[in-house]
Amino acid sequence: MGAQWKHAGRQQAANKKGQLVGKLVKEIIVSAKMGGPDPAANFRLRAALEDARKNSVPRDTIERAIKRGAGLSDDPVQYETIMYEGFAPHQVPVIVECLTDNRNRTAADVRSLFRKGQLGSSGSVAWMFDRKGVVDAHSTNTGVDLESVAIEAGADDVQPLKPGEGQPTDGTLARFTCGMTELDTVNKFLSSNGWDILVSELSFLAKNFVDLNDEQMKEVSEFLGDLDDNDDVHRLYVGLKPQD
Repeated sequence: MGAQWKHAGRQQAANKKGQLVGKLVKEIIVSAKMGGPDPAANFRLRAALEDARKNSVPRDTIERAIKRGAGLSDDPVQYETIMYEGFAPHQVPVIVECLTDNRNRTAADVRSLFRKGQLGSSGSVAWMFDRKGVVDAHSTNTGVDLESVAIEAGADDVQPLKPGEGQPTDGTLARFTCGMTELDTVNKFLSSNGWDILVSELSFLAKNFVDLNDEQMKEVSEFLGDLDDNDDVHRLYVGLKPQD
């Protein structure tokens, strides 16, 4: 679900089963709506399905979500994407991506959640981030020359990743970043060369990071945790270094 940020206790929050399933189902619906119901041809949907299965979302729930997103059911989809920009405590830049069926409700919730921070206008924070394609992928091979793979795939950069909860611990795990228009090309190359796509999305990557002490980090983490717990908040992009 867009692992752009981690904070202490996030997994405990994610374990609120009903809320987590709701967010995963939204991602499946939107992925199917944008790219069609065939995961073989829709890399975002494939990654969403993998995430849902890892979190034990029932098969019938997944199938209904795909049909809704693809327009194959009598239950139309009205979700829209809304972006908010602002600052967490201590001037940490934040972009909030929401998926919602009620714009007014979401706007009110986000304004309330930003009481301990500063909600900005459109463009007030986005210039601090680069808009990039991000692909997290796993290969069963070890000793992979990631730089060579990235060049052949058409990616701008690649970084090895440490396995997170529920991710493969064998082989090679890596994050490839690319231009927005190259995301499909990178996905296709990796898939056709034995890589399993775990995440495929357009992301905001911070150009610089804010340094915080432990007390400040705790305050920012609590603020971000409250945002992340909102049902309409889909992804958070934050000017903090990812934590191990």
